[in-house]
Amino acid sequence: MQVIATAGHVDHGKSTLVRALTGMQPDRWAQEQRRGLTIGLGFVWTELPGGRTVAFVDVPGHERFVGTMLAGVGPVPAVLFVVAADEGWMPQSAEHLDALAALGTEHGLLVITRSDLASPEQAMREAQHQLAGTSLAGLTPVCVSATSGMGMAELRAELAALCDRLPSPDPAADVRLWVDRVFTVRGAGTVVTGTLPAGQLSADDQVILRPSGQPVTVRGLQALGQPVTRATGVARVAVNLRGATTGSVHRGDALVTPDRWLPTGVLDVRLHPVRADQPPGGLVEQLVLHIGAAAVPVRVRPLGPDTARLTLRGPLPLRIGDRALLRDPGGHRIVAGLTVLDVAPPELSRRGDSARRAARLAVFTGVPDAAAEVARRGVVQRQQLIAMGADPATLGDEVLTAGEWLLHADRAALLAKQLVAVATEHAGANPLEPGLPLGAARRTLELADNRLVELVVRAAPGRLVLRAGRVLRAETAGHDLPTKLREALGAVRQELTAQPFAAPSANRLAELGLGRKELAALVRAGELEHIGGGIYLLPGAEQAAVRVLAELGTPEFTLSAAREALGTTRRVAMPLLELLARRGRTSRTEDGGHRLIR
Repeated sequence: MQVIATAGHVDHGKSTLVRALTGMQPDRWAQEQRRGLTIGLGFVWTELPGGRTVAFVDVPGHERFVGTMLAGVGPVPAVLFVVAADEGWMPQSAEHLDALAALGTEHGLLVITRSDLASPEQAMREAQHQLAGTSLAGLTPVCVSATSGMGMAELRAELAALCDRLPSPDPAADVRLWVDRVFTVRGAGTVVTGTLPAGQLSADDQVILRPSGQPVTVRGLQALGQPVTRATGVARVAVNLRGATTGSVHRGDALVTPDRWLPTGVLDVRLHPVRADQPPGGLVEQLVLHIGAAAVPVRVRPLGPDTARLTLRGPLPLRIGDRALLRDPGGHRIVAGLTVLDVAPPELSRRGDSARRAARLAVFTGVPDAAAEVARRGVVQRQQLIAMGADPATLGDEVLTAGEWLLHADRAALLAKQLVAVATEHAGANPLEPGLPLGAARRTLELADNRLVELVVRAAPGRLVLRAGRVLRAETAGHDLPTKLREALGAVRQELTAQPFAAPSANRLAELGLGRKELAALVRAGELEHIGGGIYLLPGAEQAAVRVLAELGTPEFTLSAAREALGTTRRVAMPLLELLARRGRTSRTEDGGHRLIR
């Protein structure tokens, strides 16, 4: 299926044309049919020569309903631009053209209607002159009369050729269905309609309603008036929603694939002139952004000659490369088209930030590029790239990865230089600590995850090492304890090697200059083990004690027997046995003794 919208001045025969093409009445309301004036959006369809199906979104042409017209054409890839032969180019012809040109619409046909009432050549030449210099320049013209049938066969043939030329949508694309109509069906509940430009929707799919963020379920689907289990873009669809009420869904909302879209309220854009010879102008502070079926008031902050920052009244699910337009509803005019450049831009809070940002945006292409986004941001999550519209699969070797985190090599190098300085400063201020704790390093570098610090350390081979959750300078990693502390440790080790369970007393430790901080540093470094109660032994004392107690020859023993076997005092034996019990190596007996657990 392909979907094509109508456009053109009021009463130029748009509805009559699609009714003649399809045999269906696009005007749904009795008021529209009675007055011959389209007010809402109409949807009809037909089969073209060759068997291809085309659906039409029929839009109102009156100036009071430009917002409705934009909701209809926004998600649609092609247009039937209608001009009546007996009236020629009219004011709403111009506004509709400005809107389509601002959105970058390139595909369509120029249809001169009512060609039985007047010679169509003048109207056709005038329309072609107006289309020149816009994205719709060069549309194939077809002169028809919907009442007499003149030219209708040629129009059908040109429609079939147009559908063949339209880009093929990606069936695997993430879904973003802009809601253009909401109503209730008795016994079914809330139903929304829209144009699905790409991707697939299936019954029982869970989607997210934006901007509310409410999860809803696809209860049922219709395409071309028939129930379907799956719809693939491009398609006109009606979606029956479970979990939503009519009052909770509005035109301009969007149904999106969960976790694949970034709702944003601030974006940087490149402005495009409506016509090639007219630069964007009239950027008043308050305008309305139209994209898809959405119309959201925005505050405009000009940055450069063709760039601006938009602050939206409500968030929208947008991606880099999206096309939209700015309209001044008070002045009844299309101000400019735009391409979204950044959906997560940095704050502009300092003097000169706007000019600096404009200079950076000058090189933005408006095409999603994962490598460029990582380079600009330095660090980003893979899922955020996807939500921006960039494919992480295209990343090269210049990007380092840790789980979902992506860190650019240039940023890693700068952070590594900073981390070397921080580790050096920390070592000088804390000589007894074996390196900078990983969490402290993360906070200092203002990173969101410890795994990013690990990437920074890996980016500094020969300068930094990571050991036991601490960052050390590589040149001090093998001898990170002060000389005096190592000398004291040597004395303790010598004594404990001779008598493994004769823990030095508090007086002996003080004599060696081993206070609380020094002992804690030796324990962190793995040089001593704190048994408890101020008792320090060499690492492995637990296993050595179990081996000695096993040689007693009896599964049960007393504290006194353990003390004698270990060659130590009650001061050491008691906390050592308590440690063995805590670690499941021994258990207490009913008479207060101890038993080894084999």
